[in-house]
Amino acid sequence: MSASLQTLLDALFPRGHRIDIHDSVLTGTATTEDGEVTVIGTTDRIEVGVDHALALADTVLASTAAHPQRPIVMLADTAGQRLARRDELLGINGYFAHLAQTLDLARRRGARLVTLVYGESVSGGFLSFGLMADHIHALPDAQVRVMDLRAMARVTKQPLEKLQALSQTSPVFAPGVANYVAMGAVESLWEGNLAHDLLQALRTPSPGDLRAARGAERGGRALAADVCTAVARGDA
Repeated sequence: MSASLQTLLDALFPRGHRIDIHDSVLTGTATTEDGEVTVIGTTDRIEVGVDHALALADTVLASTAAHPQRPIVMLADTAGQRLARRDELLGINGYFAHLAQTLDLARRRGARLVTLVYGESVSGGFLSFGLMADHIHALPDAQVRVMDLRAMARVTKQPLEKLQALSQTSPVFAPGVANYVAMGAVESLWEGNLAHDLLQALRTPSPGDLRAARGAERGGRALAADVCTAVARGDA
């Protein structure tokens, strides 16, 4: 375990933690003021593959089977999904869906889900578990992005220069944790007393999906909330 990760875990869980690391996957338990929590996550900017997804899912299933209402804390540091022939042939999307379903099961059984992005969080490696939480927070120096602008240009067939220009004024096109706070995908940045911040997140009931509303309030997504409302009313 790296010194920086050890320091983070000690700051989040000053009452103690028992975290194993295997193939850059974090699994274990920790103690908070309110009791035990299950901890899953990734480190070393890992590219999440089928084996990693299964290891994470196994821990979630074991937690919800033995302790249905025990909170699950997810620590995210991933460079995305593994782009390897083996993982693609095995159907990596199915493994990611399985992981997401285990987290949904845990939530429906009463477990609160909290994510802290402490490193890098990119694309499917983040979407499959960290973005499934009730509350998503990040450290100020974390990096969050769904797709590199160069890749986005290839997919959308738009000039890179155009997307670079848009990223200067629209958080939707721009990487960086501050932009994801503006869009409402990340609730807040944690600085200072991380154990206190975590405890507050664990004690906060899930208000539902407020990302579009937060994005409108923070100026990061101007239209999403209105579109969601119109669809819900049947106007769209």
